Amino acid sequence: MNTQLINKAPTWLVILAFAIVYIVWGSTYFFIGMAVHGFPPMLMGAVRFILAGIIMLVWCRAKGDYLWNKRDMLTAAVTGLLLLVAANGTIIWVETVVPSAMVAIMVSVNPIWVIILDRANWGINLRNKSTVYGLIIGFAGVLLLFGESFIQSLSGSVDRKMISGLLLLLFPPIAWAAGSLFSKKRGTTAPARVNTGWQMLIAGFAFVPLAGAHHEFSNFYISAVPTQSWIAIAYLILFGSIAAFSAYVWLLQVRPAAQVSTHSYVNPVIAVLLGVGFGHESITGLQVLGLVVILLSVLLVNLSKYGKFNFRLPMIVKCPQMNKI
Repeated sequence: MNTQLINKAPTWLVILAFAIVYIVWGSTYFFIGMAVHGFPPMLMGAVRFILAGIIMLVWCRAKGDYLWNKRDMLTAAVTGLLLLVAANGTIIWVETVVPSAMVAIMVSVNPIWVIILDRANWGINLRNKSTVYGLIIGFAGVLLLFGESFIQSLSGSVDRKMISGLLLLLFPPIAWAAGSLFSKKRGTTAPARVNTGWQMLIAGFAFVPLAGAHHEFSNFYISAVPTQSWIAIAYLILFGSIAAFSAYVWLLQVRPAAQVSTHSYVNPVIAVLLGVGFGHESITGLQVLGLVVILLSVLLVNLSKYGKFNFRLPMIVKCPQMNKI
């Protein structure tokens, strides 16, 4: 990471970007759950990201940005397919069978996969004891969550579709970490907002054939979509996609990936609070313990990195606590 670029980023803007990513992305799990009550999952992804991408690119053009750099568009395409189709698309589908709070807990292991997939830094990361302990504890937390659901499925109290959904949730953190690292290492010459616009637009069109393959068009009636699903879609487009995703992509350009990945501390807590408080979802004591174990593992994984950077943010960023999602 270019130190000069890091120092150029205004502190107040970095704080604002982190706040948006922390709070808004924590709430998107809840709003995705609302949206899929009226939209089929893949069609919802198509509507959300096509509209958000168009809005973003129109805004970029109005600001005079050049949109048609082929290398940047290719980078945006790969990143968008990994982050938004592979990772977010799986989450959208899983939320049709798994409560949003549980989804948020399962995908909170994203920073662990950032370490695992960042092969160039294995020699540094895997020599650190806190990182190794964090990896072990993180997977123990995931097994803790799976163990409870597996036992419940044997007794017949958990639907097999939910178990399948939980298994699928192992994939989004891998895809998200891969996309984040690819975007960071590949780099672009375009502003973050242009890259964000192309990522969303390309991902949105990628959802269209997926919706067709699931026969979602033939079973969709726009008049049957409830008002709360329209509100959720609008929120996901304006805040979840345009505001938060733009902030995330920009942060990847001006801050180390390990610091940016701290959103995984905050997002699950906000998602759990919203799911339980407003979505009438239930969460067991063992699931709360699993969340605590996973967050502890993420802290250990990144602990050695927080002291290496001149990162003058509030203590919530330097040492994230349980005020995540």
